[in-house]
Amino acid sequence: MAYFYEEPSHTFGEYLLIPGYTSADCIPDNVSLRTPVVRYNKKAGEESALYMNIPLTSAVMQSVSDDKMAIALAMEGGISFIYGSQPIEKQAAMVARVKSYKAGFVTSDSNIRPDQTLEEVVELIERTGHSTIAVTADGTSHGKLEGIITERDFRIDHVPAHSKVSEYMTPFKDLITGQDGITLSEANDKIWAHKVNQLPVIDKNGNLVSLVFRKDFDSHENHPKELLDKQHRYIVGAGINTRDYMDRVPALLEAGVDIMTLDSSEGFTEWQARALHDIHAKWPNAKVGAGNVVDRDGFMFLAENGADFVKIGIGGGSICITREQKGIGRGQATATIEVAKARDEYYAKTGIYVPICSDGGIVHDYHMTLALAMGADFIMLGRYFARFDESPTNKLIVNGNYVKEYWGEGSNRARNWQRYDLGGKKGMAFEEGVDSYVPYAGHLHDGVQMSMSKVIHTMCNCGALSIPELQEKAKITLVSSTTISEGSAHDVVVKNTSINS
Repeated sequence: MAYFYEEPSHTFGEYLLIPGYTSADCIPDNVSLRTPVVRYNKKAGEESALYMNIPLTSAVMQSVSDDKMAIALAMEGGISFIYGSQPIEKQAAMVARVKSYKAGFVTSDSNIRPDQTLEEVVELIERTGHSTIAVTADGTSHGKLEGIITERDFRIDHVPAHSKVSEYMTPFKDLITGQDGITLSEANDKIWAHKVNQLPVIDKNGNLVSLVFRKDFDSHENHPKELLDKQHRYIVGAGINTRDYMDRVPALLEAGVDIMTLDSSEGFTEWQARALHDIHAKWPNAKVGAGNVVDRDGFMFLAENGADFVKIGIGGGSICITREQKGIGRGQATATIEVAKARDEYYAKTGIYVPICSDGGIVHDYHMTLALAMGADFIMLGRYFARFDESPTNKLIVNGNYVKEYWGEGSNRARNWQRYDLGGKKGMAFEEGVDSYVPYAGHLHDGVQMSMSKVIHTMCNCGALSIPELQEKAKITLVSSTTISEGSAHDVVVKNTSINS
C-alpha cells in the first residue's frame, strides 16, 4: 500500500513570521547575508570553499541565466547558473566571458565590419545592449582593429540608414590604444589621462585583444558585495545534465567555472548518483550541486553520494506544470522544512554541513525570508530574475505594458534538448513548462537591492543578524486564507500606486 502523509503540504504564502525581540544592536547595517554554497566539515571547524554575500542564485534556464545575468548578479553578491541546454562550447564561452570580465579586460562580443551599415549597428546595439562597438576588418572579436563606433557617433534619424560604418566610426589612427600585456592599473591611468571612455587593447599585429571601460573603474565602490574569486574575477556557476557531463564538465572547468549543478526536474535518481561519483572521481576539486528533491530520503541520497549542495523543489515554479502533467511534487514550504531537518540530521551524524537551496515557489519578496527562516541556505529564482534588463530575453509591449519573455526548460520552446526525457520512445515526451511573459522590472541592481532590504529589515524584526541566527530564532505561524486576505489592503479604495513583489 502507498505511504500517505497525514498532513497536507504547504506553500510559503500560507505562513507568516512572528516578530521577536529586537535589541539596539539589531539594525540593518549590522545584518550579514553571507551564506555557504558547498559542503564542508563544520564540526571540524572548516569553512566552506565558497560563500555568497547574498543568498540568491538565478535559475538554470535559457530565459534567465546567461553571461550578462551572471555578471550582474555576481556584482550584487550572488551566483548565476548559466543554462546548460546549449552546445558545450557555447556554454563554456559564456563562462569564459564572465571570468574575463572582472579582470577588467573585456572580450568584445559586439563587433562589426567597416563596410557594414549604420542600420546594422543599430540592430546590434538593440540586440546586445552594448553601446560601444569595435570595428574590425572581419567583424570578429579578435580581428584587425579598424575603429570604434558608438551610439553617440550618429543620429539614425538624421543620416541614411545604409551609410557605411567607416564614415562615422572613430578610425584607428585617432584611437588611444594599449598594447597586449598592459596592466589594468596602467590601462585605467591611460583612460583617465586621455579622457576617453574605453581603451582598446591590441596585439603587435594590430588585432583586437580586449577592451577596458571607464565605467568599470568605480564598479567595486558601487557594488561593495560583489562576489570575486582569488584572482578578483566574478564567481559564476553552470548547469549540467546526466548525459554529456564527461565532456561538458572539463570544458566548463577549463573556462573557469566555480560551481556546477545537475539540473533536473527530479534528482532522486541513479543517474545523478553516477554523475556525482564520476565527476568527483575525475575532477576531485570540482564543486557540483544536485537535485531537485522534496523530502528527507531524496536529500540523504544526494548528500551520501557527494552532492556539494542540494536543491529543493518540484513543480513550484511559476512556469512549471510538472504537478499538473505528472501529479508529482510537494508544497515548497513543507519540502524546505523537511529537507532542512534532514540536513541538520546529516550534519549531526557526520559533521558535514551540506547547504540546501530552495528552488521555486517564491512569489513575493517576503517569501525569500520565509524560505531562509525555514532552513534554506540560499534560494534559486527564475521568474524574479527574468523580469530584469539583464536577462537574455526580449522586452516587448503587450497590452500597453512592458514585459519580458519567460519560458520553462520543460516547455516546447526549450524541448529540443529533451531535458526531462528519461529515455522513452521518440515522440513520447511532453511539456512540463509553459511559454509566458513576466512584467518588466528594470535594472537588476535596483530590484535586488530592494528585495534584500526587505529581507534584512524582516530579520531585524525577528531579532536576527545572520541567516543561521534567523533559522534559530524565527517563529513561524501557519495562517488561514482569511488572515492572508487581511494582510493586504482591504475595505478601502486604493489610490493609483504600485506595490513591488
